[in-house]
Amino acid sequence: MPRTRTDDEGPHPVDTHVGAKVKSRRLMLGLSQEELAKSIGLTFQQVQKYERGTNRISVSRLADISRALKVTMDYFLDGCQPATGGKKLVIRGVSDNKQDTLEPDPMTKRDVLELVRAYEQISTPRLKKQLVEMAKAMAKSVSDE
Repeated sequence: MPRTRTDDEGPHPVDTHVGAKVKSRRLMLGLSQEELAKSIGLTFQQVQKYERGTNRISVSRLADISRALKVTMDYFLDGCQPATGGKKLVIRGVSDNKQDTLEPDPMTKRDVLELVRAYEQISTPRLKKQLVEMAKAMAKSVSDE
């Protein structure tokens, strides 16, 4: 049976989601593509292809990646359920009914990852709380405009 395709050309949205979660976790841990690749016996180019969703990740390879990134395998599928808005996910050959879209994970954005990494480096609970309160106040002031 041929690979299931979406209406659009390019990587399948689920492959893209899993790849984005790999990249997000790798960046959260401060690892380069080369460091991750070395730990699982691949080239950094292969990790690039996985992160873009260009190449699918097999279950056994996902197990290797999850060990290297210190998360369970289900971490990579978390948030990969149908939602409203965004790119349509239509899988042919599985069902005649169209499926909803996948919502992008905000944790895949570089600025969000940098913010989380900086937050984690703060050792004083009071400062962490102040930073959260400041972010909430800033978000509220933008929404009030």
